[in-house]
Amino acid sequence: MRKLLMSLLMAGSLLAGGVGAALADDASAPAAASAPDTTASAPAPEASAAAAAPAASAPAADASASAPADASAAAAAAAPATPTAPFSVDSSKINSGDTAWMLTSTALVLFMTIPGLALFYGGMVRKKNVLATLMQSFAITCVVTIVWVVIGYSLAFTPGGSFIGGLSRFFMAGMNYIHGDKATTLTVSHLAPTIPETVYCVYQMTFAIITPALITGAFADRMKFSAMLVFMTLWSIIVYSPIAHMVWEPSGWLASAGILDFAGGTVVHINAGIAGLVCCLVLGKRVGYGRESMAPHNLTLTLMGGAMLWVGWFGFNAGSAVAADGRAGFAMFATQVATAAAALAWMFAEWAAKGKPSVLGIVSGAVAGLVAVTPASGFVGLTGALVIGIVAGVVCFWSASWLKHKLGYDDSLDAFGVHCIGGIVGALLTGVFAVKDIGGFDGSVIVQAKGVLTTLIYSGVVSFVLLKVIDMVMGIRVTEEQEREGLDLVLHGEAVE
Repeated sequence: MRKLLMSLLMAGSLLAGGVGAALADDASAPAAASAPDTTASAPAPEASAAAAAPAASAPAADASASAPADASAAAAAAAPATPTAPFSVDSSKINSGDTAWMLTSTALVLFMTIPGLALFYGGMVRKKNVLATLMQSFAITCVVTIVWVVIGYSLAFTPGGSFIGGLSRFFMAGMNYIHGDKATTLTVSHLAPTIPETVYCVYQMTFAIITPALITGAFADRMKFSAMLVFMTLWSIIVYSPIAHMVWEPSGWLASAGILDFAGGTVVHINAGIAGLVCCLVLGKRVGYGRESMAPHNLTLTLMGGAMLWVGWFGFNAGSAVAADGRAGFAMFATQVATAAAALAWMFAEWAAKGKPSVLGIVSGAVAGLVAVTPASGFVGLTGALVIGIVAGVVCFWSASWLKHKLGYDDSLDAFGVHCIGGIVGALLTGVFAVKDIGGFDGSVIVQAKGVLTTLIYSGVVSFVLLKVIDMVMGIRVTEEQEREGLDLVLHGEAVE
């Protein structure tokens, strides 16, 4: 494990050098063009992509065609620039169908964390730690909400450099809704021009909430609540927002490279999973791990939480189309198919290996399928969804049952084994099975691997540094006596009877 951490640190140093050089290049670049006329209608996402593509060189026209060519050039020059930052529009430009779907998707994704993930994790811990586990998901929801509106959204989804956004939406500056007697105006994101920016901001907030909440599964039963709050606050700003910017903001480093991540395979799952592994390595194993029974105290809660995750995930994946359209339909279709395939694959793999299919196994397989199809959901068809689901179910079962014990790390609830490993499977297979007719892009395993490695290195190294600093300042782990008594009573003064 020390070798793993040292490798991460060495790789992180190399990446940091590259980041510094790129930031220097960004700083020397000329300022961006001024924002488009605020009354102009926003172009469709396809138009934005087309405008961003490099223009092909054309052969010289003959004299008889020069006039039409000049006219075309003049018309192109007069056309409004493609928006590259949030801007204001007349309320008539807002699509009510898209807005209704995104409001619904936002509620579904929040539902994934509270109560979905809280119950899923809460049922898997021992009875003496169930309230502490539920509390972590609930508290993170509250903390990240505030962090997001203060600075997180601005760093992730406004123009800046290749690796981090700007501060134009610091404390939500500039985001508005102005009701007038004759006309009403409001701001929209350049990434979602048919819905109010407030809706897009809160939708992305729910992603920022569930990502650190996923990490808690790796260190369940042993981290101080106070240290957890500090770590998640800093991690959301220093790790989550830069990764989201690199992958989803068009000017981001990985977005410019052509990475395909429809709903968060790298941004959410690999990001959280590798941070979870670092957490469990830095904290060390639970007291009695490998010697005492640490069986889940209530699999009914886990199954209910897993079912809520499955339902809420349609907002996660289909909602990432940011429109009520055919792309959202394909994302929902792929999500359902891959999830079912992964659940069955895990179940049959466990049945063959252990002689019995378990409830924990089939629900864990379903989550593995949801994780793996997340980056691919808006890019693949039936074949891709089936293969991604089957591979994720088998590989994540192997990771959670064999790899963890072979390497000896104590990933309490398999946050790394399911989310990081499943995210890597999905990200790489997106490069294999992406269908251009569905998503508009051809896939590249090499480009996908670049995104995977960047996320692993950056998130892993920064998470390690944050944990070490917090440990030096305030300590990150409860005492052995407190751990044996249970976090519910020790940290919160309450217990489940």
